[in-house]
Amino acid sequence: MARKVFYSFNYAADFARASAVRTLGIVEGNSSAPEKDWAALTKAGDVGVQRWIDSQLAGRECTIVLIGANTAGRRWIKYEIDKSWNEKKGVLGIHIHNLADAAGAKSAKGKNPFDGLTIKSTGAYLAKIVKTYDPLPTDARAAANFISLNLAKWVDEAIRIRANY
Repeated sequence: MARKVFYSFNYAADFARASAVRTLGIVEGNSSAPEKDWAALTKAGDVGVQRWIDSQLAGRECTIVLIGANTAGRRWIKYEIDKSWNEKKGVLGIHIHNLADAAGAKSAKGKNPFDGLTIKSTGAYLAKIVKTYDPLPTDARAAANFISLNLAKWVDEAIRIRANY
């Protein structure tokens, strides 16, 4: 049975790249808000966005942060990481800069979104605990294949790592 995961990503910048991972079918991902719904959701304010994220995280075993050029430092990405960790979900990151966007373009490699984030109870840095993966192939199709071949293993490992903290 496929693991249930939550995908965290920069919606505006990385929707097409995230879709390339989400549609692999290796794990069962949360549903993505359609663009018109996301716009309405963000207009509803912080409480509405937080409620939506919380509902999407419910019942998930792991959060996969899809790391684009501008993912690190984003407020809601940090919230999703923090909430996932505090709810004892596995957490991992995958760089998606080599995947193509809707126009077929790649992007710059993004910074690690776990840098500077700490576990409140211990002060340990998440970047030293949470694994991030950078698919080596620079060809978009080969990068997607690399993710496809490894995603289930990465999710299982993230869940094991989290169980140790």
